[in-house]
Amino acid sequence: MEQHTDTTPAHRPVVRLTRSRDERMIAGVCGGAARAYGLDPALVRLVLVLLTVFGAGAGAIAYVAAWILMPEEHTS
Repeated sequence: MEQHTDTTPAHRPVVRLTRSRDERMIAGVCGGAARAYGLDPALVRLVLVLLTVFGAGAGAIAYVAAWILMPEEHTS
């Protein structure tokens, strides 16, 4: 018998992108994105560097946009 898993948007966890306070080199963008998606921050940084070098600056533009748009995480 097949098991049906419901993957409608209402049942998926919400991913909240915030800039990291702990994993930061400049603004915490890569650390926050890595934490949200369960990746290594070094991998996210590498992808942005590659996009900057081989993507006509797209990585740098994406980083600055994320810096402006992503809120900083709150500490409780």
